[in-house]
Amino acid sequence: MRTMLLAMLASVSIVALAAPAMPGTPVEATGLRSIAGWLKAKGAEGYLAAEVADAMGIPRETGVELLAARQRGFRDDEVLRIAQMVEGEYLVFVVQSAGEVYFYLSTVRGGLRKALVSLPERESVTPLGAVEAESNFRREVLYWEGKVSQ
Repeated sequence: MRTMLLAMLASVSIVALAAPAMPGTPVEATGLRSIAGWLKAKGAEGYLAAEVADAMGIPRETGVELLAARQRGFRDDEVLRIAQMVEGEYLVFVVQSAGEVYFYLSTVRGGLRKALVSLPERESVTPLGAVEAESNFRREVLYWEGKVSQ
């Protein structure tokens, strides 16, 4: 029985990682649209590097090294957070703390698409597990919703 339960949970986790996520609640979808609109109206001009776009799966033309973005960023004592609207379709949330950089890719209407963690000291980039990715992503959406409402 326990083996069957573990096998079922493993298959659910694999399916969750493979399938694109849909917003868990209408509030999240509304939050993403609000954040996107805020970045379009009040974001500063910025860029997303080609290697980040490639790792996240954001399409780009051959030879394009920087993708235009509208962005905002905030730093507290320990964490730098950046939100970027790229190509008018993609939202990228970056959370940098000591030794780790988390990247969350979403579309305005489709929710979380990909979540990665970079460990610069080890020169490694790995995908986050589905549960951790969704939890962290929702926390970022709430953080940025708070900034939009200020």
